[in-house]
Amino acid sequence: MAFPITRPRRLRVKENIRRLVRETCLTVDDLIYPLFVAHGRGVQSPVEAMPGVYNLSPDMLLEEAARVVDLGIPGILLFGIPREKDETAREAYDDEGIVQQAVRAIKKEFPELVVITDVCLCEYTSHGHCGVVEQGRILNDPTLELLARTALSHARAGADMVAPSDMMDGRVAAIRRALDEAGYQDVSIMSYAAKYASAYYGPFREAVGSAPQFGDRRSYQMDPPNAREALREIALDIEEGADIIMVKPALAYLDIVRQARDAFNYPVAVYNVSGEYAMVKAAALRGWIDERRVVLETLTGMKRAGADIIITYHAKDVARWLREG
Repeated sequence: MAFPITRPRRLRVKENIRRLVRETCLTVDDLIYPLFVAHGRGVQSPVEAMPGVYNLSPDMLLEEAARVVDLGIPGILLFGIPREKDETAREAYDDEGIVQQAVRAIKKEFPELVVITDVCLCEYTSHGHCGVVEQGRILNDPTLELLARTALSHARAGADMVAPSDMMDGRVAAIRRALDEAGYQDVSIMSYAAKYASAYYGPFREAVGSAPQFGDRRSYQMDPPNAREALREIALDIEEGADIIMVKPALAYLDIVRQARDAFNYPVAVYNVSGEYAMVKAAALRGWIDERRVVLETLTGMKRAGADIIITYHAKDVARWLREG
């Protein structure tokens, strides 16, 4: 119909009208909060590039988990900082490793909180790569055994879900096989299915000390210009047994999120990564932006693009803001 009969502004004039016709709603049920756990007691070490984020010892992690539960956030994603690093990432699959200790402690105190564990080797290797290294090459197939051992040790500790983030070919199948053969058929896999070699990961690498000691990760993480390849990666992970697929990072890859949502009838997660978080925090600390509005708008955009699950360091703040209305 021609103007003035058609007036879209009629549905914008009042907040309650806007609420009634709102197409996308962000809720606390969409959120996963990433946490970093380190050895020791009473440790709460700030990550300089990520204001409000800390490396926590298991006792302090329990206090943070209590806050997460109180805010109604359904799950956390755990990353471990080992006592020692070596070429074969031994603490990653040690049943007494830091993540395994943390999982047992959290599940004892908060059995209903969904505990997801990052399954990768980069935090645990002396060279900082996500796989076995030989003569400067990252070897795919020998890495699969270590990833499967890591996932299995997390399951034994009580993890509800494992999240392989390494981007080695075939790792979902190797992990699914190891879990099933050991009787952990109910432990699900959230695969970092389309993980790009991104410049947005910088602050995370400060948090866990995982920057590669040589080269970079472009031989195994995805090339940022590629979209069709992401759909192939996702299809392969689903075929191998992934229960949830993830696109990482989020902001620069919302087109991939939308394509994944349209192409696959599977839950889609996005990771609102450290660099995205740090940029917002830096601008907010300088008074350049309204942090609350920017964060809520950004995460709503991720949901509008098709994400069912949003992994974000903003999760606690968002949960509070949503509660306040």
